[in-house]
Amino acid sequence: MQASLESLCEASDVGEITASNIFEFFRQEQTIDMIERLKEAGVNMKLNDEKEADNRFEGKTFVLTGALTKYTRTEAGDIIERLGGKTSSSVSKKTAYVLAGEDAGYKLIKARELGIQIISEEEFENMTK
Repeated sequence: MQASLESLCEASDVGEITASNIFEFFRQEQTIDMIERLKEAGVNMKLNDEKEADNRFEGKTFVLTGALTKYTRTEAGDIIERLGGKTSSSVSKKTAYVLAGEDAGYKLIKARELGIQIISEEEFENMTK
């Protein structure tokens, strides 16, 4: 409610038009009145986010290679991103881990050459528990 138009524009996935609409919505008399009545009725207006963000892979880049059997590439990528990491399609010095499935090829060779940690699906699973 108290956010400035500038801070709303800077929010992730909020464009200028949406930010303007949000800003204007919370300045309308009827909106302010409704929120006040909700507060008076005892509605909790504070976010109770008990679960803290799990960013164990923050700053880590994973490369997926070979045939994965326990996950699709999309599922593995989603898990990595949910835990704060990112995926890449190519191996570089910035790669933290290569998740190698069966019949992994050039990416596995490149990872070995660069001394990058290669993990199996089982190791990945243990890292995500």
